[in-house]
Amino acid sequence: MNLITRTRLTLVAIVAGVLMSPPLGLHRACADTDSAKPTAGEAKAFMDSLETELLDLLIASERSEWVKSTNITYDTDMLAARASEAVMAYVSIKADQARRFDGLKLDASLRRKFNLLKLRLSLPAPSDSAKRSELAILATEMSSMYGKGKYCPDGQSGDCLTLGDLSKTLASSRDFDELKEAWVGWRSTTKPMREKFVRFVELANEGAREFGFGDLGDLWKSRYDMPPDEFEKEINRLWEQVQPLYQQLHCYARTQLAKKYGADKVPSGKPIPAHLLGNMWSQDFANIFDLLAPEKDSAFDVTGILQEKKIDERGVVRQAEAFFVSLGLDPLPETFWERSMFTKPRDREVVCHASAWDIDWLDDLRIKMCIEINAEDFTTVHHELGHNYYQRAYKRLSALFADSANDGFHEALGDTIALSVTPAYFVKIGYLDKLPPDSLNPLMRRALDKIAFLPFGLLVDQWRFDVFSGRVSPDQYNAHWWKLRTKYQGIAPPVSRSEKDFDPGAKYHVAANVPYTRYFLATILQFQFHRALCEVAGHEGPLHTCSIYDNKKAGKLLNDMMEMGMEKPWPDAIEALTGQRKMDATAIIDYFQPLLDWLEEQNKDAVCGW
Repeated sequence: MNLITRTRLTLVAIVAGVLMSPPLGLHRACADTDSAKPTAGEAKAFMDSLETELLDLLIASERSEWVKSTNITYDTDMLAARASEAVMAYVSIKADQARRFDGLKLDASLRRKFNLLKLRLSLPAPSDSAKRSELAILATEMSSMYGKGKYCPDGQSGDCLTLGDLSKTLASSRDFDELKEAWVGWRSTTKPMREKFVRFVELANEGAREFGFGDLGDLWKSRYDMPPDEFEKEINRLWEQVQPLYQQLHCYARTQLAKKYGADKVPSGKPIPAHLLGNMWSQDFANIFDLLAPEKDSAFDVTGILQEKKIDERGVVRQAEAFFVSLGLDPLPETFWERSMFTKPRDREVVCHASAWDIDWLDDLRIKMCIEINAEDFTTVHHELGHNYYQRAYKRLSALFADSANDGFHEALGDTIALSVTPAYFVKIGYLDKLPPDSLNPLMRRALDKIAFLPFGLLVDQWRFDVFSGRVSPDQYNAHWWKLRTKYQGIAPPVSRSEKDFDPGAKYHVAANVPYTRYFLATILQFQFHRALCEVAGHEGPLHTCSIYDNKKAGKLLNDMMEMGMEKPWPDAIEALTGQRKMDATAIIDYFQPLLDWLEEQNKDAVCGW
């Protein structure tokens, strides 16, 4: 399962579906027009009005962004950019006006709303209208450049390859040079993004500073109910808990790749060439499972099972819905089936990046995905519907609370469900007649997805935090990117890179300004959630064999947490589900312990590290 190619962010470079400008007279100076001492009643009235207006804009913005994402054209790009500018202006102005109520004694719920308002946008706009317009256009242009990027091997447009085409090569080819060409080819499409990104950082930081933050990175880090420096320490603590498991997996993978490609190409004790790991960004190793499988034969081939059953794209989604219904939750609305995009249209450009949508913050739930009938997409659909059910669970809450406890929770919820896609689940739904023999293969498959991802999930925002803060200047963007990738992942580019390249932009979330630490946190949280739910479900046996399918107790516990939304600080939400008030990566070790034991045995004579 590819964790990172999934979720559309709520309110990231948010767009509205109407062409509008800030109302006449509505500008930042308005915050100073009333010199009278504010009251708690005025603060409540201000917030009530804001949330009503904000919800209208959010609904309009979702519709606009949906149209753009499912039909990429010059016009939809421009409409989205104009709408984005308008909404950024509205939220920026309201956040500025809200300063009038700073220091006022308010009830905890209302004060939390005022705090969340400042943190709401991942892309705060400068107050200068020209700069705000420029920022909106830059954000839209970079996102669209990514979505429309194509590599033409011979320089002729007739033989151009999309990201999907190139990714298939990375996943399936075992030819060293063919893999290298695909890897380099995609990154050739992102070079023109570099100058745009430099200016984008300048403008985004200016907007963040106007909100009272040191830079955009400080704004992002402030969302986690703790000071930014404490948050960075927390991330490092969690990484230290799981780093030994990643190092063992890396060591074993390098040994097997050396057997395949030769020790001259994959030397012992050195970083692994990035193009050999089966994924365009080396963010997981799932597609080289055939080279790393502990056992040669496996009776649990999800792709083969689905194809044998002749399950189509809609059938995959129906099965994922049935999982949630088995937990005691309601089926999805009929409009979900009418309005979602399950396959790639033949007549237009779309963003195939899988995502879950809540168009009206009520019941207009959708997914957008170019589903293929394979194991990865089967699990991804379960993940995406996890987002939809989370979205519906907190729909009773007001606009500023209608979100997950922190952004890692939304991703974790989706993948918590995906962890229950086990052989036992396939037996229960009739896709397998009986449980296959015990095997480390399913555990290895999941480790190649989850454990291999952890350092990548950490470093993407680490790079951006360094860029936003100015610790890394534009003339070091690419060098610093590869410094972090080598430090955390133990990989290296297959060809020399320079500052003419912009390899960070080859990742969707950088091009689209989507914060990324959430995915690292989600990987930690999902195992913590899974362990707690399996305990409630009364599971006996190794943690990795547990599926909560058809367990109403687990379903109720899960839904109770989801209904909390963002109304309370995230430690309250995690405590409601797990009984713990801190994130805890020991559940990952519990889950993968049998594999860790095996890896340590396999690596006993190897030179690990890089």
